[in-house]
Amino acid sequence: MLEKIPPSVSRASHRVRAGAKGLTIADTELTGVDACIEVSSPAFGYQQPIPLRYTADGSGLSPPLDWRGVPSSAEAVALLIEDADSPTPQPVVHAIAWDLPGSDASLPEGALPRADSASPARHALGRNATRSPAYLPPDPPRGHGPHRYVFQVFALDAPLRYASPPGRAALLASIRGHVIAKGLLIGTYERT
Repeated sequence: MLEKIPPSVSRASHRVRAGAKGLTIADTELTGVDACIEVSSPAFGYQQPIPLRYTADGSGLSPPLDWRGVPSSAEAVALLIEDADSPTPQPVVHAIAWDLPGSDASLPEGALPRADSASPARHALGRNATRSPAYLPPDPPRGHGPHRYVFQVFALDAPLRYASPPGRAALLASIRGHVIAKGLLIGTYERT
């Protein structure tokens, strides 16, 4: 999506970024202040580059993720992946998975299919920035500098229900007042 921005525009908008303050996890009125879930990936470390195979320049697979520390009272877990450095007013949504079990768990590599994938989704997916219920791999504009991709995990005290795949606004409205723990993993990716 963002890879189509011409390099000259990317360089000119280098300082235009949604910013970490716009991330869902940063909104303590929405998600509370408890941050006790440890989110990790065997593919990359915290604040480390995301390997090429998990980006739009590679295979576009969703990376493997693990989370630990979900409270025993959790009824569900939601995953929201956002680009904190997109040249947009709000972070760009790369994926929403909203029916994950309310326990410590993991997602294997490729568990969140791309829109052009023939593989069926193993989990209920919400709509990404292209309005597709799929994984949108990192695709920052060339010359815009490194982007932070934030994998946010929310433990909820109630399961989520939707008649159709939710977008970011519907997800946020549904989790308000129901987040009992949260955690994040940040990976970076840059196109030069």
